[in-house]
Amino acid sequence: MNVEELRHICLSKKGVTEEFPFDEHTLVFKVMGKMFALIALERLPPQCNLKCDPERAVELREEHDGDIIPGYHMSKKHWNTIFLENLPPALINELIDHSYELVVSGLTKKLREELGKM
Repeated sequence: MNVEELRHICLSKKGVTEEFPFDEHTLVFKVMGKMFALIALERLPPQCNLKCDPERAVELREEHDGDIIPGYHMSKKHWNTIFLENLPPALINELIDHSYELVVSGLTKKLREELGKM
């Protein structure tokens, strides 16, 4: 999967915006103002940080040693860095969905209701 495909998947989700809050090389996707994906545009090989359940994060790192690592410049407990070229697109889609759903589940009731109306 390439960066543009990942971008398309993220933007197809309800309530998602994209921005460059840190620098011009790190594209951030947010749902209702909360980050769920970051893409390092200048890093090779292409990679993305996704939020993940802590137990699942460890399992994924063990299963995909070197292709999924603790989140680069993020909380190592809650974020993974995934290398886009080395993983099956179906797994990447699943991990994007998981990250999005984790963030949505942590939103306030008011924000979840707003999202539901979109």
